[in-house]
Amino acid sequence: MPVQLNHTIAHATDPEASAAFLSEMLGVTAPTRFGPFHVVSADNGASIDFIAAGDYRIEPQHYAFLVSEDEFDEIFGRIRERDLTYFADPHGDQPGEINTHEGGRGVYWPDPDGHLLEILTVPYGGWPA
Repeated sequence: MPVQLNHTIAHATDPEASAAFLSEMLGVTAPTRFGPFHVVSADNGASIDFIAAGDYRIEPQHYAFLVSEDEFDEIFGRIRERDLTYFADPHGDQPGEINTHEGGRGVYWPDPDGHLLEILTVPYGGWPA
């Protein structure tokens, strides 16, 4: 079997709210519960499992999602409807802009705990030949 990412764990101040935020923004199935986790599953089977940070300091992580052009429009529309801050770059040097890397489109925005979310329509390095 080829190696595949199955899941990653994200610490959150309010795991239920963070999972709901992500699933609503991406337009994917509502989160499910697995023990202490609030699980958001992507269409490829990988998931982000949100858990309470407790005494741990939240270290912001970066989560990127490859989406279609139509999905980009829908998600970006939700970003703008909610008046969320967004950037064309991961450092936030280009606020209020999107990027056009590899001939596609991409945008970054923070979740409630500062995790950096990204949607892109073309993978970095372009599509395989």
